Amino acid sequence: MAKPALIAATVLGCCLGAIPVAHARDDQARPLQEYSSLDLAPDGRRLAMVEPVAAGPKDVEPRGPVVVRGVDDGRVLGRFDPCPQCRYSGLAWSPDSARLAFLATDERNGRVRVELLTVPVAAGKPGPTVTLATIRGVASTPRWSPDGSTLALLVTVGARKKAGALEAGAPQTGEIGSAPDEQRLAVVPTSGGAVRLVSAADTYVYEYDWLPDGRGFVATAAKGNGDSNWWVAKLVAIGLEEGRSRTIAQPGFQISMPRAAPDGRSVVFIGGLMSDFGAVGGEVYQVSLEGGAPASLTPGFRGSFMSLAWRGGRLYGTALVVDRATLLRFDEHVREPEVLWSSAVSASTGDDAAGEVEPVVVLSANAERAATVVEDFGHAPAVIAGPPGAMRTITHDNDALEVPLDIRSLTWTSDGNAVQGWLVGPREPVSGKRYPMIVQVHGGPSWAMPPSFGRDNDFETPVRAWVARGYYVFLPNPRGSYGQGEAFTRANIRDFGGGDLRDILAGVDAVLKVAPVDDARLGVYGHSYGGFMTMWAVTHTERFKAAVAGAGIANWISYYGENGIDQWMIPFFGASAYDDPAIYRAASPIESIKQARTPTLMYVGELDVECPAPQSFEFWHALTALGVPTQLIVYPGAGHWLHAPAQVKDLRRRVPEWFDHYLSP
Repeated sequence: MAKPALIAATVLGCCLGAIPVAHARDDQARPLQEYSSLDLAPDGRRLAMVEPVAAGPKDVEPRGPVVVRGVDDGRVLGRFDPCPQCRYSGLAWSPDSARLAFLATDERNGRVRVELLTVPVAAGKPGPTVTLATIRGVASTPRWSPDGSTLALLVTVGARKKAGALEAGAPQTGEIGSAPDEQRLAVVPTSGGAVRLVSAADTYVYEYDWLPDGRGFVATAAKGNGDSNWWVAKLVAIGLEEGRSRTIAQPGFQISMPRAAPDGRSVVFIGGLMSDFGAVGGEVYQVSLEGGAPASLTPGFRGSFMSLAWRGGRLYGTALVVDRATLLRFDEHVREPEVLWSSAVSASTGDDAAGEVEPVVVLSANAERAATVVEDFGHAPAVIAGPPGAMRTITHDNDALEVPLDIRSLTWTSDGNAVQGWLVGPREPVSGKRYPMIVQVHGGPSWAMPPSFGRDNDFETPVRAWVARGYYVFLPNPRGSYGQGEAFTRANIRDFGGGDLRDILAGVDAVLKVAPVDDARLGVYGHSYGGFMTMWAVTHTERFKAAVAGAGIANWISYYGENGIDQWMIPFFGASAYDDPAIYRAASPIESIKQARTPTLMYVGELDVECPAPQSFEFWHALTALGVPTQLIVYPGAGHWLHAPAQVKDLRRRVPEWFDHYLSP
């Protein structure tokens, strides 16, 4: 293991501006106000968002009204709740800023209503909502045509499951694979009329953008199983009238965020090594609309782009740059994009609707106004808005929930590479006391641990809750993570668990130099790829005294045939498990299981498509046979994420109890 040659510690204070200091207990007498599906009107004067109130695990999936606010002061101009049993998503302003479209999903009967709200440009009370269309199935991503006459959206008619591999899979009965759900482009006139399916019935459309002339779309799409085939998706052009698809590019790596240039001559997109649809990161590429080889606009950029938008004839992008959410503007005459805003926070427009990839920051038509939702480990979500370089807090619903924490962005070296991670602990540690520490490994592997406040209805325990129980928490972003450029993201190809575990252990050594952490009381915890890394860690080191592996992967050979998204593995392993089984075995924790000594709790959803339950059974069986303390909980009907209130409550009890028993905080 390489020892850290350099330790850089940045201590972060309040990241969200002047927020009153009023500390709340972790159980939070006041409910958390959330902001989702944020969209900024093209004229830059008003924001629309969904504002559900998170009241804890009893209301694990809170719902709330659509709210329109003023940009300058955050003043509420109207609240709208036309479907009390529905959840709202996909908010989208019309080009003239006079109307707002959104989706109202009623999960009880599997129907989605497309709603239109008239919002006068001049001062005045918004009008009533009108149901434009009703769809049986699932829908997402409504977008207005350039002339405002048509609304496009993504639709899965008669869907057997929610869109995306993170959701619970459909029961596997009958002829397997014979009729996968296909998400299709659809349009409806904004004056009223029938929904018309545009794209082909055998093709799954993931993302899209209108062409500037309104006569068609650019999109990412693949034939067959939509859960699995995003990794082989093409960039295509689709005609509005005839629905014919033409390939623009198939670059051989994952692509996301297609955006047609205002002149209609080219398309930009984000390309790179991505391990989950929706977990976007990479470089910015451009290709002619007629087709050809895409060219990177950001070769060697030390960061990972996550969203793109054209405004006022110029391209804007948001990126994770090491540990900072960043808004950048491109200039065709300058190689390096200009930084307009940067902050050590999580930033998002907060729309987690199935099948939708959200922008990180929304911009007005002329890019003179911007808005996003920000948070960090100690500060609950707040909306910031204003000029891109001077956005300020305009909501204060969560001010009283601030939690006093010591938040540090650490940098250390491992195998000659700079690695970053977050260390969070008590603001004022007890003098002379040594604290246990949880090492929390993110999923992906192409992702990064953001500074998140967390929700009491999340199945993963928020960092602030661990600190309240008497722990430090270390959240490393080892090789394979976003934030330091595409070469860093690609650095664990064919080396799962190798270099990234060395990076994590070197990071633990770095923590011990700057914080009062007890090296004899370390725990490791992760979900998905983080669950695999937990299984890998306990079979390759005895440094951790307790472990929790959520939705882990024990055996890459058997996993290849069990999971519903096997296409993701080829870019990371270089070949299928049938063509190069040796590399899959070398990365499998089950191959080194006899070295395991660490007490390990495991959990998984019964219908997990991404990391099927048999993987956890296999690891649990081996630990049981070896006499290693272990437990396995399988949550019925659950997918890769847990949503059911009772299941979230159960897991949020079990995980801390497991660590408390072995680490004694």
